[in-house]
Amino acid sequence: MPPKKKTALKRKAVSESQSDNEATQSVSKKAKISKDSPESPVATNGQPTNKVLPVNISFPPRIAGAVRLSTWNICSLASASKKGFRFYVEAEDPDILVLTETKVNEVPVDPFLTSRFPHCTWAISSKKTYSGTAVLSKHKPLSVDTKLPGHPDPSSVKGRIVTVEFPGCYIIATYVTNAGQGLKTLNEKNTWNEHFTTYIRDLDKKKPVIWMGDLNVAPTAIDLANAKSNWNKTPGYTKDETEAFQNILNPPESVAGAGRFVDVWRQNHPEVKHYTYFSYRFNCRTKGLGWRLDMFVVSERLLEKVKMCEIRSEIYGASDHVPVVMEIESDIVTGS
Repeated sequence: MPPKKKTALKRKAVSESQSDNEATQSVSKKAKISKDSPESPVATNGQPTNKVLPVNISFPPRIAGAVRLSTWNICSLASASKKGFRFYVEAEDPDILVLTETKVNEVPVDPFLTSRFPHCTWAISSKKTYSGTAVLSKHKPLSVDTKLPGHPDPSSVKGRIVTVEFPGCYIIATYVTNAGQGLKTLNEKNTWNEHFTTYIRDLDKKKPVIWMGDLNVAPTAIDLANAKSNWNKTPGYTKDETEAFQNILNPPESVAGAGRFVDVWRQNHPEVKHYTYFSYRFNCRTKGLGWRLDMFVVSERLLEKVKMCEIRSEIYGASDHVPVVMEIESDIVTGS
């Protein structure tokens, strides 16, 4: 069940010192839960099973010389805001925050967000209270776009993509089209993948790319709990979808000049079965039955500049997804 408002209001963001000495230490980038509160039980895959946000949330400071990026499917900004959304944002304090499935109908007027992120882009769906993608940034982008070039149905793309350009990279934030119950919209998903693949490759020829958000695909069998029973039956884990994703990471030899991309968290955790989405139904969180749908994918030449990438497994309850964070050398965004 969703947490009660009374519980959510008790949560706090706990700031930590951000001295250079602390920032350069080799520390785990996992969320810290106050010792005053009992830790959540752990599922068989090693992730916690809490169903509301921790009472106190804190994270190690960002590494010196790095910027912190966070992506989170919030399953409605209005709903998440009642369940502790702001306490995560305060504790994480990202330089760039991508929100997916915002379900907003107009640009929010929220001093909490605008005071932290002076440069905000909200891509809003034509359908009321549906999809939605936002890029909230402390750094001013050189350019912003909310279209997917070449897509034959621009209205279906609206609210699903934001591209921001910085001096050293493009950031593409997406809430990728779902293949639908019974795979009824798999053809639409394939159309998206076709045009998105062309788009990300074209951008990569100009500048390196960071692709982040809810990619709505479990790339391999270890990226979901019940791979065998879901294969080619469930949206997000079909032959068409997984092959399209792999073709972005490792382009076929027949595609001349296409650069390679890297799924950062999987690169750093090659055998770990951790997930970013746990359905509210069927007690999935408690059982550790999830999918890894939210991620960072970067141009291969950026990988050496990535400092860390972690799933914030404890930050569950404001949404049925948990955030994912990545730190990368700051010049990629700031240019200096």
